[in-house]
Amino acid sequence: QVQVVESGGGLAQPGGSLRLSCAASGRIFSIDVMGWYRQAPGRERELVARVNSGDMADYADSVKGRFTISRDSAKDTVYLQMNSLKPEDTAVYYCLVRLYGPDDYWGQGTQVTVSS
Repeated sequence: QVQVVESGGGLAQPGGSLRLSCAASGRIFSIDVMGWYRQAPGRERELVARVNSGDMADYADSVKGRFTISRDSAKDTVYLQMNSLKPEDTAVYYCLVRLYGPDDYWGQGTQVTVSS
């Protein structure tokens, strides 16, 4: 079994910053993709950013230039640096760990609220 644990959510003011972390542990042989998705109330879960084993990243258009995803493969950890936060970034953020297979594992989610 694989465990995925997120941390770093919370409350930020518009224009502020937060950094999310996600660590995978357990029966991990090789991770293909690590990424972040988010779900706002009444909306479907959407991709925020993801990075593959070759460190190639892609982002949702809504966060390009503001968010940066990074990965520490030695620690099976992925980070999401969120700058210039907007109220519309408010959502529950979920970490995805995709093993080769593929097998997907999700974290429990961490709340990000952007409000003055």
